[in-house]
Amino acid sequence: MTTTLDRARCRLQAHPLALDAALAAGVLVCMVVGSFVDPNGQHGVSWALRRPDLLSLVLMTLGAAALVFRRRAPRTVLAVTATVSVVEFVTGDPRAPVAMSAVVALFTVAATTDRHTTWRIGLLTMTVLTGAAMLVGPLPWYAQENLAIFAWTGMAAAGGDAVRSRRAFVDAIRERAERAERTREEEARRRVAEERLRIARDLHDVVAHHIALVNVQAGVAAHVMDKRPDQAKEALAHVREAGRSALNELRATVGLLRQSGDPEAPTEPAPGLDRLDELVGTFRSAGLHVEVARADDGTTLPAAVDLAAFRIIQEALTNVQKHAGTQAKAEVSVVRVGPNIEVTVLDDGAGEDHGAETGGGHGLLGMRERVTALRGTLTTGPRYGGGFRVHAILPLKTRTRAQGEPA
Repeated sequence: MTTTLDRARCRLQAHPLALDAALAAGVLVCMVVGSFVDPNGQHGVSWALRRPDLLSLVLMTLGAAALVFRRRAPRTVLAVTATVSVVEFVTGDPRAPVAMSAVVALFTVAATTDRHTTWRIGLLTMTVLTGAAMLVGPLPWYAQENLAIFAWTGMAAAGGDAVRSRRAFVDAIRERAERAERTREEEARRRVAEERLRIARDLHDVVAHHIALVNVQAGVAAHVMDKRPDQAKEALAHVREAGRSALNELRATVGLLRQSGDPEAPTEPAPGLDRLDELVGTFRSAGLHVEVARADDGTTLPAAVDLAAFRIIQEALTNVQKHAGTQAKAEVSVVRVGPNIEVTVLDDGAGEDHGAETGGGHGLLGMRERVTALRGTLTTGPRYGGGFRVHAILPLKTRTRAQGEPA
């Protein structure tokens, strides 16, 4: 039953002119039938005792025909129906209910305009029709028919305004629901993009670090394979260890893409500065001279800051090894300065040309994205006298940046 009604409503909404024509026909039938009723009959109401004249029938037809266009020009239709009603008040005797078409037209105007305009037009229509009926109509001014015109026009204006208010309320609710749905979709897309970016950064850091170590150790093994096989075996052992570490970290990172119920999802915590000695050891084993200085007083870092500091040091040392070579010397410092942790990685640039690192690779970009996400600052660039400097300031109280907020 509900489906049938909904289908019929949709069909009528698709053809508004046909609906208005049907409404006009119904109003015309009601006016014609009402014109034959004599409310002063012997038994209260009698039929066939009053015959409307031809002019009344013409005016009723004109008023009903105007209602067909009530959606296209509601104020014009109201003016036409009010005019034929006034003409009927002046000429009709006894009067036919032509004012019914004006009541419908006033309802339409009230339903399609604002409240101020509704009450202004409604009061004007009410005054004109009621005044015309009282002053020039065939009945005494105090007749109940005249008071009925006053009441029906007032109810038409109030009813149309109520319908308009309800439509506006429903539209506002629908708009809020659609806006909330769009906001949820945009938030979901933003979170997906951030998660993809974070995983991409982690993959880059892991692969760049370990592949660089494997490359260096493999080169050492190939260089000393014939003359010093023991050292070649040691270098190959480092290659195997770096490969195993790379696989473990890759497995942990890719595991983030698994479903939450996957029993093989990684449970190992993300790396932090507590593994700094282990990280530096891998570079030292590859031949890079690294010195570490810490003055963070055993500060417990938030997980995001701890991971970011570790990845920044890892990427910076990887760049030193990749671009400056193992002949360079690197210095790593972690210092607590007020509410911030400052991480600095320096190298003396003693090996190859460091200009390749300034070419805008993913390493520096990933570091900058990590620091920006934590509301920190990152400074990178060549040092005076040679070498390169990476300096990051990470706040201990992290606050992620809102969507659309400037960095």
